[in-house]
Amino acid sequence: MKEIVLLGDRNTGFLTHRELDAAITRLPDGVHAHWVGTDTPEAMCTSGADAIWVVPGSPYRNDAVVYSAITSARTSGQPFLGTCGGFQYTVIEFARNVAGMADADHAETSSETGTLVVGRLACGLMGEERRVTTVPGTRMHALCGDVPFAGFHWCHYGLSPRYVDLLTASGLVIGAYADDGGVEAVELPGHPFFLATLFQPQMGALDGRPLHPVIEAFAAVI
Repeated sequence: MKEIVLLGDRNTGFLTHRELDAAITRLPDGVHAHWVGTDTPEAMCTSGADAIWVVPGSPYRNDAVVYSAITSARTSGQPFLGTCGGFQYTVIEFARNVAGMADADHAETSSETGTLVVGRLACGLMGEERRVTTVPGTRMHALCGDVPFAGFHWCHYGLSPRYVDLLTASGLVIGAYADDGGVEAVELPGHPFFLATLFQPQMGALDGRPLHPVIEAFAAVI
């Protein structure tokens, strides 16, 4: 049995977490996923899992362990998916440890003395959809094709446009944009699977919709 760790602080009061619970019950045979709270002993040992998914719900109870898990997945080749908060922490981890921005931070948790690579969106996306378009030549494009699709969001924060060029110059690839130009997905070429999305691909699982291609591909690679 292949094991996916969902690293995050499960709260069934959140619709997005109930959708995650529904989505993981529909993973292929031979693939199992389970939640690991960020403040639990198991959160320190995620490198042993077949894959890791950093799920929505930031700030996490232990932010440091989340950043550490992302670093480990990025450098070891462990298949990795980050969504919503997982996307935000992924770009910060990359900025700090690859792009040379040691003080890169998140506007939600920072005192605003650092470099706010993740900033507040001009308009919050709480329970809203916006059109997502993939970039040709990327994994996201291979998975989702040319036709734009509706991506569900529950967030106030995203990648600040002022840092996109620096991150891409350091090797991060933009996989998708929204109509307003905001970055919706990032990925790493040459990694078995390292992908993060601002939109939440698990949404619709409670209604019986097919699993999103991003989740299907993530499960298939392990």
